Amino acid sequence: MERTIISFDYAIKYILRDKANFDVLSGFLSELLEKPVEVLEILESESNIESPLEKTNRLDLKAKISGEEIALFEIQFADQIDFMGKILFNACKAIVEQVSKGKKYDIKKVYSINIAYFDTIAENVRKDYVFRANLSKFKGVHFNEHIPFSQNLNPPMSANDIHPEYFLILPNKFDEQMRGKFDEWVYTLKKSKVRSDFTAAGLQECSEKLDVLKMTPEERAAYQRFLEDDMNYKSQIYTAELKGKLEGKAEIAKEMKADGMPIEKIAKFTGLTIAEIKAL
Repeated sequence: MERTIISFDYAIKYILRDKANFDVLSGFLSELLEKPVEVLEILESESNIESPLEKTNRLDLKAKISGEEIALFEIQFADQIDFMGKILFNACKAIVEQVSKGKKYDIKKVYSINIAYFDTIAENVRKDYVFRANLSKFKGVHFNEHIPFSQNLNPPMSANDIHPEYFLILPNKFDEQMRGKFDEWVYTLKKSKVRSDFTAAGLQECSEKLDVLKMTPEERAAYQRFLEDDMNYKSQIYTAELKGKLEGKAEIAKEMKADGMPIEKIAKFTGLTIAEIKAL
């Protein structure tokens, strides 16, 4: 049995910010990081709207978690050529905002959780759907000795790594074969459904609190508007891409035509009709 829930991007923007729903995010993070995690507070960026650049890099959600660490959530549906730069920018900004002028660099670890639903970011990916990256230590160039990237570099070494840790989750790549508890969350991200046999932390709370059938008429109307706006946005992006491809084909056809290539061959090469080529 499966229960249909609200899409995670809508939930994270409008519903999961409520303290009463922190258990959903806490469960998600506990399974992802493989340790108990409690969401303590939802934060707003201190300088999120100071410049057009930061407006375009606005996060979906920023939370303080247990240990005063920070979790950043970013969900991306449309292709974005500088997506990796955006991930780095938001992580770095979350670090900078921790340091007050004239204060010591008491940096708390930042977890950057990025969920990407577009396929071009994963053209070379055949099987995997959850990726993890971090810089945990300096490595000696000549003798392969290590220095941890931690709060205290004097003996005894602290195990508290302060360098950001990045997660990239590709739900569309998931083959729905369960290899661990977090895969139940990936399944939910992909299908917007929670199976009754799922036991991953936060998922049953998720199914209860994000159940579409339990929404009031007003909530359902707001959610429907969100889905329609999202569909319109995707349609606009697709239209722009299609127009760009057609314009590119037209330019190529023009050059071929100017070089004296037969129209039939131009049509075969570009996919344009003979009438379209003659009109150029």
